[in-house]
Amino acid sequence: MNQLKRTFIKLCIVMITVCISETGFSQNKTEYITVPNGSKISTSILNTLIKKTMDSLQIPGISIAIVNDYKIAYHKTFGVKNIKTQDPVSSETIFEGASLSKPLFAYFVMKMVEEGEFDLDKPIFPYLEMAIGAEATKQAIDPNSLDDYKTLTPRTILSHGTGIPNWVKGKPIKIAFKPGTDFSYSGEAYQHLGAALGTKLGIGWGSALDTLFLKKAANPIGMDRSFYTWNDVLEKHVSRGHMDGKMNMEIHRDKKVGPGYSLQSDAQDYALFLIEIMNPKNIKESTRDEMLKEHNHFKPDSKLLKETGQTGWGLGFAQKPTPYGLMHLHTGNNHDFQAYTMFIPDQKYGFVIFGNSNNLFPLLNRIEKLIGEHF
Repeated sequence: MNQLKRTFIKLCIVMITVCISETGFSQNKTEYITVPNGSKISTSILNTLIKKTMDSLQIPGISIAIVNDYKIAYHKTFGVKNIKTQDPVSSETIFEGASLSKPLFAYFVMKMVEEGEFDLDKPIFPYLEMAIGAEATKQAIDPNSLDDYKTLTPRTILSHGTGIPNWVKGKPIKIAFKPGTDFSYSGEAYQHLGAALGTKLGIGWGSALDTLFLKKAANPIGMDRSFYTWNDVLEKHVSRGHMDGKMNMEIHRDKKVGPGYSLQSDAQDYALFLIEIMNPKNIKESTRDEMLKEHNHFKPDSKLLKETGQTGWGLGFAQKPTPYGLMHLHTGNNHDFQAYTMFIPDQKYGFVIFGNSNNLFPLLNRIEKLIGEHF
């Protein structure tokens, strides 16, 4: 009888363990996370803070992940993906990544460079002419900027040294300074880079380029929920964007790869990218080092330098010195979706958060009070 009781108790313990593993608790890999200043933070305290702050800021939903020692130590989803249906955000929910598209696309470009399929320092102008034609190229670029445009290379574009505005919105491109001599953040330039890459490879910049991205960059490092063009996975799992508490009725079903904005992903998947950048397996360390090296140093009067302490840009990420090592970071803002990521290689630490509203950054400010400066 005692043996039967012991067996029954063991079975109960197993069943309870299984039940727990199938709930949201499984998203927390550990009870504590270690942050860059060396402090250990209770994940339960972090969860409580996030829930309380989301309620006070009326943030619909988020996905957040933290990397410790090249592993995802914490992943959690909160809230709803749609305020009308109240469908909860889950580990399968996907968010617009906005400008977090850029560093991941930069990684893809560097993989193509590493394989000899693309040249980091060859001007992209010939590919633009091939893609849209000589006449359309003349119309797309201001005559006074054409000579400068002809010098633009993937390296200059990835480090935001082109002089092209962030977005030109159909107007002819005017280059503000001699390329490579200053900083000018430009999503527009990334779009041209994507067109150049797809043209060079002979596959265009639609779903075929996205498929190649998955094959060469995403899938080899375990990413399977990150896409630049629309597909059935997104149709099933996508979140809805929200502005000032109201749901956006429009869903961005991009048919073309938008290197500057069209990534759809989530925190857990993107965290795998952070791990790869800190501890590369799919690219060479020398390729990673080239990405993280400063290629565009901000001038003393730089607005970003004065306001944020950022000092320059690598090939994909902004850079900011901290007492714990050089931080590499990027923000994302499609208005009704916002995102943020950072990592400090010296600490083997990474952080990424996606939100489906236009008020994610106040939440990040609150989180920083617990886990230390991250932005």
